[in-house]
Amino acid sequence: MLDDIYNTKIIELASDIVSLGRLDNPDTSATKVSRLCGSKVTVDIKIKDNVVIDFAHDVKACALGQASSSIMAKNIIGSSKEELYEVSETMVNMLKNNGPVPEGKWSELAFLQPVKDYKSRHSSTMLTFEAVNEAMNNIK
Repeated sequence: MLDDIYNTKIIELASDIVSLGRLDNPDTSATKVSRLCGSKVTVDIKIKDNVVIDFAHDVKACALGQASSSIMAKNIIGSSKEELYEVSETMVNMLKNNGPVPEGKWSELAFLQPVKDYKSRHSSTMLTFEAVNEAMNNIK
């Protein structure tokens, strides 16, 4: 059963995380922790004219949290706040309501679709999105 969610692509994504670390002077930061498993993601973001221009993250998570963080890091630069909220909503809908998978530059998130059948894994999968949303909400 768990082979469905811990497939080769998820392991590849988890092992290829870019932008690890912290930014020196971020415009906004946020940390989210999963109460279920203890996974933790901290994001630092620089934003200009409503578009992300720099990003770093500290990821202490399981393979699913690492995979979603990896995809976030590969795609966040150049994304608007609205786009980031939208992809987060799409992920929640995909996991909780069997909704469609994200498309376009976020299409790799489709590899996380099997997680929908494992509710206890939703939290770690969504950490990076929750951290980014909180960081974006902190921007006035």
